[in-house]
Amino acid sequence: MRSDMIKKGLERTPHRALLKGTGVPQNQMDKPFIGVATSFTDLIPGHVGMRDLERFIEKGVHSGGGYAFFFGIPGVCDGMAMGHKGMHYSLPTRELIADMVESVAEAHRLDGLVLLTNCDKITPGMLMAAARLDIPCIVVTAGPMMSGRGQSGRKYSFVSDTFEAMARYKAGVINDKELQVCEDNACPGMGSCQGLFTANTMAILTETMGMSLPRCGTALAVSALKRRIAFASGEKIIELVQNNITPRSILTRKAFENAIRVDLALGGSSNTVLHLLAIAHEAGVDLPLELFDELSKDTPQLASMNPAGEHFMEDLDIAGGVAGVLKQLGSKIHDTPTLFGLTTHQLAESIQNVDEEVIRPLGNAIKKEGGIAILTGNIAPKGAVVKQSGVSATMMNFEGTARCFDAEEFAMAAIMEGKIKSGDVVVIRYEGPKGGPGMREMLAPTAAIMGMGLGDCVALITDGRFSGGTRGPCIGHISPEAAEGGPIGLVKDGDRILLDIPNRSLELLVDEATLAARRSEWTAPQPKIKGGWLARYAKVVTSAHTGAVTTAD
Repeated sequence: MRSDMIKKGLERTPHRALLKGTGVPQNQMDKPFIGVATSFTDLIPGHVGMRDLERFIEKGVHSGGGYAFFFGIPGVCDGMAMGHKGMHYSLPTRELIADMVESVAEAHRLDGLVLLTNCDKITPGMLMAAARLDIPCIVVTAGPMMSGRGQSGRKYSFVSDTFEAMARYKAGVINDKELQVCEDNACPGMGSCQGLFTANTMAILTETMGMSLPRCGTALAVSALKRRIAFASGEKIIELVQNNITPRSILTRKAFENAIRVDLALGGSSNTVLHLLAIAHEAGVDLPLELFDELSKDTPQLASMNPAGEHFMEDLDIAGGVAGVLKQLGSKIHDTPTLFGLTTHQLAESIQNVDEEVIRPLGNAIKKEGGIAILTGNIAPKGAVVKQSGVSATMMNFEGTARCFDAEEFAMAAIMEGKIKSGDVVVIRYEGPKGGPGMREMLAPTAAIMGMGLGDCVALITDGRFSGGTRGPCIGHISPEAAEGGPIGLVKDGDRILLDIPNRSLELLVDEATLAARRSEWTAPQPKIKGGWLARYAKVVTSAHTGAVTTAD
């Protein structure tokens, strides 16, 4: 075992002394040492219930014949970080998390890891570490929140009933009392936000790829089932260590393709493009951005999930969960191994009934293409991402007038002051991985556009990114970003921009000679943040089309 390096032999006497100082009995020294990386925090609803799950994981580890050690991993709540300086830190924490898990596991020679996680950047950071370390690992996602409940059985969700409600209030659509009802009911308790936002999408894809146990991706945070999954995961990690089953044997190219298919079929978060690319990078798997679009054209959207649709995570879980989606996709899913023993086809076969009101069959799809599309054009030569499942039919083709803003705050102020009109294309730039730094999410401006009733007449493009809660004609991840001299930095107010999602095109309707003249005059801006670790991050982070990973250069 790896842990023998800190507990076997005469020369490890000091190491054993330190282990005994933590309370490890002598008779436990021969057992596998299992690290439980936990992102528990009082700051995030999706993580406040983890103390309970930690207990069940620990019980499972000891029942399976191992010895558990807990260590903490930081978490940032994107909702709380939204709209201010804090959002600069969100995506970069993904790299910190991967580095921290690697550091602790390697320094203490742990034999295996249980990765207890839930929210947006934390789950991909944990998976990146698992792929990088390639020691036995299992992921436990803490589960989605129940939907809020209001009068007449109305269901509330975090995004549409807080961020979009702000704009509806500003526009006079709802009053003080109605706004307060939204605030009080949107988040009824523990768990990740109720719709198919980034956290829940990544939990589903983790299960799809075979890195967590069945139903882990959809079982509610408050459920006894989640406790049982936590216990079983603690037991399973011992079996994985004994059989030396490691993440790279699970995280294959075909497993990533399955994850993309499921994401497309459900209409999940566009952030998964960034995260799957980054996890694949750590796993040594070639996963080009173009693959997402190739699969999207051959993967119908089978579910209508909040925020762009009607169903919540609790509905998806009851309808069949991940296994139900795999069953409906049928032969489009590769038969790949999972760490829990069943192959993906066996998992699909294990479910008898699927609620086809929630997860439709291929012959009765909601849309003929998947939820994500990759666009290219003279604004985005290396690609851009749109969650087309959240775009209305009237906005799939759109030509509008550019309104340019060099930071999210400037755009948000213009939207809330009523300065954005029908026919505009809001351009938010210098918000990419390097220029942000940190590639901030643009949930506040996109929610404001929707809440003010502009979702069918205004588009938004950015080299930043969007929350999984975003809906509407919002194009992100534009590469190269403005801070690297990308063409989005050359757009001027009044330029015409053509969006053609069916033909995967995003074009600035300005002739090349004019663009060349603008390019010759362009100069790189001064960094927005010049101190702290974000300044270092900005120097080593790569473009969005590569997953915004950091390099050693």
